[in-house]
Amino acid sequence: MLLCYELKGKCMEHTINEMQFDVLRELGNIGSGNAATALAKMLNQKVDIKVPKAQLCDFRDLPDEVGGAESVVVGILLTLSEDVDGMMMFILKLDAAYNLLKKLMWNDINREEELNEMQLSCLQEIGNIITGAYLSSLSNMTKLTIQASVPYMALDMAGAILSVPAIEFGKLGDKALMIEAEFGGEDDDEIGGYFLLIPTLESYAAIMSSLGL
Repeated sequence: MLLCYELKGKCMEHTINEMQFDVLRELGNIGSGNAATALAKMLNQKVDIKVPKAQLCDFRDLPDEVGGAESVVVGILLTLSEDVDGMMMFILKLDAAYNLLKKLMWNDINREEELNEMQLSCLQEIGNIITGAYLSSLSNMTKLTIQASVPYMALDMAGAILSVPAIEFGKLGDKALMIEAEFGGEDDDEIGGYFLLIPTLESYAAIMSSLGL
């Protein structure tokens, strides 16, 4: 989960206290758990999740956190409205995307071939369901109404995909909180994903206020 904001000219690492960070990390844990449950239902098999990893990092370092600026990833982006404005992104490394398709389609995916239109459509729908489950948990915990748009999906280098939130929200702050989640099923193929929730300054304040912070 990624949050960026600026308060009185201070960057995130100076304005977020330890209690707020713990709360945001717990929101990430619960949201990731909801996403794992949704994924398990979709795959019709047990899906375990490792304890999500939360860390603060600079916007410019985000591509390195997902394998490097030139690594190919799948990005699913949704814009948010109602009580929380902003955007949400779910990032999958290419290997994780292949593993997910393999689990869902019950056959081996040829990793030497480019993903076809049907496979990309499938990943888009999976991303929509996973992010929807994540946002649903956030809405339930905060009692805020969160409306998500139709998901937009891109298959590109991490640097290009992550430039979108950097350009749109970089003017608000230079720090990001990223939640990394690793899902595992009945086989050895793990699926690692990254949740990035990017609210506006006003929406961030609304989330904190709803939690009594």
